[in-house]
Amino acid sequence: MPNAEPLASDATPSAASDVRRLAEALGGAAPLTWVITGDSITHGLVHTQGARSYPEHLHELVRGELGRTRDIVINSAISGHRLTDILGDFDRRVASWRPDVVTLMIGTNDLSTGPDRVTVEPADFAASLGEFVDRVRALGAIVVLQTPPSIDVPNAPGRERIVDFVEAVREVAASEDALLVDQHTRFTAIGHGGVPWGLMGDPFHPNAAGHAALALELARELGIRPDPSRTLALLEARVQAARLNP
Repeated sequence: MPNAEPLASDATPSAASDVRRLAEALGGAAPLTWVITGDSITHGLVHTQGARSYPEHLHELVRGELGRTRDIVINSAISGHRLTDILGDFDRRVASWRPDVVTLMIGTNDLSTGPDRVTVEPADFAASLGEFVDRVRALGAIVVLQTPPSIDVPNAPGRERIVDFVEAVREVAASEDALLVDQHTRFTAIGHGGVPWGLMGDPFHPNAAGHAALALELARELGIRPDPSRTLALLEARVQAARLNP
């Protein structure tokens, strides 16, 4: 059952219309429900070493600095999961919360290969991602796709296909005209074309500074810019301090 219409739906959803809908909603009084889902990167355990994950930073920006205290921000990500796991548990992970905004960062486990892994082809991953977009939009919610961040491929055996799966997310966002937060491009830019070592807790999990970078990019693309903002300034300072690449 879709939420009680704080967001006015367009007949044909698009990235542009979703940006407009979200801006109008953030300027209004009706509360929003945000569902943030994905795998271990979004789950945000261990590698942040007790610091906040990017969904927690979003929570502070929305419910704290924007003063939207009746909004609800839910993190339903689960470490180790692939997109098929989310689709198979879609009601619990997404639909049951009656969301207005759903973000998905996925692919880091989907792309992995090895003797104990079922190999997922990029085309099959893209088809599943398109299904996810359709199912979220059927709820009347805004869907936001995020590319996974950098992987230190030489030290992450079985995860060499990162570029193929990042490109699959981009292609689905383009074909579905869905909002895209290209975290991979941002991490690559911070790393001056390589892995941004200061943002990584291990070869493919961001650390606390990495989660600050993820939060900044998500907030930027969604137009979440409290003014003034103590949180954004602190996140930017943390990322700047972690720039180890020359």
